[in-house]
Amino acid sequence: MSAFFQKKPVVAGLLVALIAFLLDQWTKFEIVYNVMVRPHVIEVTSFFNIVMAWNRGVSFGMFGWDSQTKVYVLAAMAFAAAIGLAYWMQRENRLRFALPCGAIIGGALGNGLDRLHWGAVADFLDFHYAGYHWPAFNVADIAITTGAALLILDSLFHKTDSSKNEDRD
Repeated sequence: MSAFFQKKPVVAGLLVALIAFLLDQWTKFEIVYNVMVRPHVIEVTSFFNIVMAWNRGVSFGMFGWDSQTKVYVLAAMAFAAAIGLAYWMQRENRLRFALPCGAIIGGALGNGLDRLHWGAVADFLDFHYAGYHWPAFNVADIAITTGAALLILDSLFHKTDSSKNEDRD
């Protein structure tokens, strides 16, 4: 199977996108409709809680004002980013590039769908220490952050084939 994905990295990337999207949507469904029917804090460890937080903005709650137009604009931006990454993934056609792109695509689609469905992104993972809380986040945010970090690492360590670049002097 690994040889198949090496030959068809876009398929592998899209599979990662699907897995990230489905895992994100499943966890949000469980939190919103089953676990947090009556919102409360579930203390899992001394540094981690499950909470119900609605992010109406973007990262860290920035631009969190209420506006129906903003909901559609942010959802459209998420979907446009997913389409752009899918196109870039297809052009690059490398497994080490496709997998993180797939993670970002799946996360973007998950958070974009939340905006259209609920008007906000459902966040529920809450890490804290000594009274300081990291902003709550979700599985889509983990996929996006991990994918972005892996793309940065790939850009730092990927060697391009210089024979493909023509000397234009």
